[in-house]
Amino acid sequence: MGLFDRLKERLSKTRAVISDGITGLFRGGRPIDQALFDELEELLQTSDLGASATEVCAELARAHKRGEIKGEDDVRRALRALLLERLGPAHAELDFPAKPTVVLVVGVNGSGKTTSIAKLAHRFQKRGKTVLLGACDTFRAAAAEQLEIWARRNQSAIVRGAENADPASVAFDAVDQAVARGVDVVLLDTAGRLHTHKNLMQEIAKVQRVIAKRLPGAPHEVWLVLDGTNGQNAIQQAREFTKELAVTGLVVAKLDGTARGGALFGIRKALNLPVRYIGTGEQLELLEPFEPEAFVDAIVRPSLETAR
Repeated sequence: MGLFDRLKERLSKTRAVISDGITGLFRGGRPIDQALFDELEELLQTSDLGASATEVCAELARAHKRGEIKGEDDVRRALRALLLERLGPAHAELDFPAKPTVVLVVGVNGSGKTTSIAKLAHRFQKRGKTVLLGACDTFRAAAAEQLEIWARRNQSAIVRGAENADPASVAFDAVDQAVARGVDVVLLDTAGRLHTHKNLMQEIAKVQRVIAKRLPGAPHEVWLVLDGTNGQNAIQQAREFTKELAVTGLVVAKLDGTARGGALFGIRKALNLPVRYIGTGEQLELLEPFEPEAFVDAIVRPSLETAR
C-alpha cells in the first residue's frame, strides 16, 4: 500500500468531511455559484481550517469569475493547489547531523508525546540507527513507566531517574551514556504539564542548557507534539511553547481519530514551522513523515466509487 492509500484510509474522518462533502455539493449536476462556495467554506470550517477556509473559498470564487473553474474537477484541482501552497514544501527526514543526534520532544500531557517518541524510536531503528530514550518527565512515575514499556517493545536503551529527580540531570545522563556507547539518536521525553506553567518552560530551557554543556550543539532538534484532535486549540498551545523554546519542528498526533485534520493548515500558517511527522494510529509503525502532496490528496481527491 502506497503513502496516499495509507493516508486515505487513516485520515478517513477528515476525508469524509472534505472529499466526500465536495461530492455531495455537486450531486445532481448542481451549477457553481456563490452559494456553493459558501457551503464549501462551511465544509472546510467543519474540518477546522479556520481562516484558511475563508481565504481559499474567496480565491476559488475569483477564479470562477475569471472562467478558470467550471466544474467539480476544477474545484478539486484548484483547492488542491491552494492547500498545498499553504503547507509549503516537504522536509526531508532527520539526517542525523551528529552522533549522537539529540532530539528534545515537548508537548502537554495527553498530546500523544510519549507514544510519538516510541514511534520515532521504532522508525529510526528501521533505518538502522541505535536509539536511547531519556525519561526526563520525573514528576509522573506513569510517564517514565510508559516510556520504559515502549523501550522494551522497541528493544531500545533507556535512562530513567528517581521520582522527582532533576529532569536536567536525567537528560545529562542520557546524553552522556549515548556518547559513551556510541548511540546514534537520543530521544528525550519531557514533562508535559499545562503550557501556561512558566516553571515548566524554565525547566525545559534548563534541560537544553545542560545538554549543550555535555554535547555542544545539542539538542539538534526540538520537536513539539500536538494533538490533532484539538484542532484550532492546538495553535494556541503551540504558540505558548514557541514563545519560550526554539522549536524546530512539529509532530501532529492522533490525526486518525478526528475530522478536524484541516487544523494542520492553520498550525502551519500560524507557526511557520515544518510538520515533520504525523501520527495516524496507535501501532508503532503508524507514524508517517509529513508529505504535503500525499496529505492533501488523501483529503481532497475523490474516491473511485464516487468519482463521476
